[in-house]
Amino acid sequence: MKIWLILLILPTLSFAQSTTEENMDKAFQNAKKGIYWALSNIPEKKSSVSNDLIADDKLVASVRLEKEIFGIKIESTGVYESTEIKVRLFKSTDKLIQEGYLRPDTSGTKPQAAEVEKTQKVKKTKKKSGR
Repeated sequence: MKIWLILLILPTLSFAQSTTEENMDKAFQNAKKGIYWALSNIPEKKSSVSNDLIADDKLVASVRLEKEIFGIKIESTGVYESTEIKVRLFKSTDKLIQEGYLRPDTSGTKPQAAEVEKTQKVKKTKKKSGR
C-alpha cells in the first residue's frame, strides 16, 4: 500500500518541478530581452533610464540603466506569470565601444569623462565673518 502511495505522488512532484523550471527559463529569457533593449538604448545625455517592456498587455521586463564612471550598470527583471528573475550586468566603456554599442570619442577622452569632471567640481562659497 505504501509503495502505491509513493508511486502516485512521485510523478506530480516531478511535473511541478519541470513547470517551475520552464517558468524560470521563460522569465530569464524576458530578462535578457530587457538587457538587449538597454544596450541598444544607451542615452547620450541622461545618467539613468528606466522602462517597462510590455507585450500583449503583459509585463515582460522592467529595465533600469545607470551610467557609471567607467561604464554602465543594467538591472533587468524578467517576468513570466508569477516568476521573476533579476539580472544585473556591468559593462565597461571600452567593452561597449569594442562591441559597437558606443561610438569612440574622437577627442581622445572616454565618453563619460565629462560626467566625471562635473561631479568633481565643488562650488566654493564665501564664509561670512561673525563680527
